[in-house]
Amino acid sequence: MTTLLIQGGTVVNADRAFRADVLCVDGKIAAVGESLQAPAGATIVDAGGQYVMPGGIDPHTHMQLPFMGTVTQDDFFSGTAAGLAGGTTTIIDFVIPDPQESLMDAYRKWRGWAEKSAGDYSFHVAITWWDESVKRDMGTLVQQEGVNSFKHFMAYKNAIMCDDETLVNSFRRALELGAMPTVHAENGELVYLLQQEMKNLGMTGPEAHPLSRPPAVEAEAAQRAIAIADVLNVPIYVVHVSCAESADAIARARARGQRVYGEVLAGHLMVDESVYRHADFDFAAAHVMSPPFREKSHQQALWRGLQSGNLHTTATDHCTFCAAQKAAGLTDFSKIPNGTGGVEERLAVLWDAGVNTGKLTPSEFVAITSANAAKLFNIYPRKGCVAPGADADLVVWDPTATKTLSVKTQKSLGDFNIFEGRTVTGVPSHTVSRGELVYVQGDLRVVAGAGQYVKRPAFGPTFEALGKKAHLAAPVPVVR
Repeated sequence: MTTLLIQGGTVVNADRAFRADVLCVDGKIAAVGESLQAPAGATIVDAGGQYVMPGGIDPHTHMQLPFMGTVTQDDFFSGTAAGLAGGTTTIIDFVIPDPQESLMDAYRKWRGWAEKSAGDYSFHVAITWWDESVKRDMGTLVQQEGVNSFKHFMAYKNAIMCDDETLVNSFRRALELGAMPTVHAENGELVYLLQQEMKNLGMTGPEAHPLSRPPAVEAEAAQRAIAIADVLNVPIYVVHVSCAESADAIARARARGQRVYGEVLAGHLMVDESVYRHADFDFAAAHVMSPPFREKSHQQALWRGLQSGNLHTTATDHCTFCAAQKAAGLTDFSKIPNGTGGVEERLAVLWDAGVNTGKLTPSEFVAITSANAAKLFNIYPRKGCVAPGADADLVVWDPTATKTLSVKTQKSLGDFNIFEGRTVTGVPSHTVSRGELVYVQGDLRVVAGAGQYVKRPAFGPTFEALGKKAHLAAPVPVVR
């Protein structure tokens, strides 16, 4: 039995902050209170002058992802290890079946890859095609495997893009099962058309990438997905909201009372589209991801969305391809593998740019980095809060310590850091995963396979249990 006592810190939850010690026993939080006594043999961490917060939950990562003919640099061990170094203790990754591939076959494949994870993990499962077997497998995934969210790519024509028929069928099935549909909102038909137009104009480099995916392309898809969800009365979660237009669409829907939730990437809050015009191909290509980084003016809209509660979670879309892989698109930008890193840097960047500037309070920081994701994907209060009975996933946060972010010091196996050279104030001093110290003052103590799969139960009562009353949606925790 492992016993750990964190003394003298200020506990920060999404609702309040207070001085307290935290006792962890056998992977769980056993007690939170003042002047707790250390049991015999306990490891003691002095958190004086520091915050004790729930470990971060990154609800959007892609470890060991096969994509565009190659596979990401970070597998489930290196990716989760990097997350733990930055204070993120849980990731929700994606099972992405090939067209016509069985959902269950793809799920078992990803589960096998993830067995080496150093931190806890869970999965969204993508719906890339539709027939009765997909409908059946969605039921198995929800009811037996603890999957309560399904991803829909509205982009990537001729690959994994969903048409509207698939969206409608999958959304309705998710409602029946008490699961959350999520969407990558970009109009894939328009993206494909604009990509061809850029190339016909002789624009083949990374500078054409954002021009082929303008904000209107994202906003149209977001509005369409929201409208479909509204008709079917199913909650919806929009991943990587990158522009003011999409944020506004979500805010309008929420003002009407619709259950719509939005996710923002740390990169979209900090990086702007000028990176694609850099003279060096490797630099520009390293930033190619979708949706692309936007004009700087969009960043304020995203911060406002987080502050107002119309956007709810922060993620990274961590998906690391090296320069040699990105070079596949040297003469055709549409062939550059999409993805950037960030699972290690997310918390520090958001603290520095959010809390240190007054945009966020410490409790709001906890909400957008862990608690809201835990609530939306139904693992709260097991995850996302510092309270007795919760998993002992914690980060001891030093608000005065500084660090310069760099590819030279990152734990990720990627060869580029989109936050390169940024000096942040506020970093983890310790990370605790299931009661074990896995990061201590720069010393990463991870073990392959120590992470556990996290089942996420369905939301209820479900559509079927309500006697097929179509006007009633599957209840989802209200996150404000």
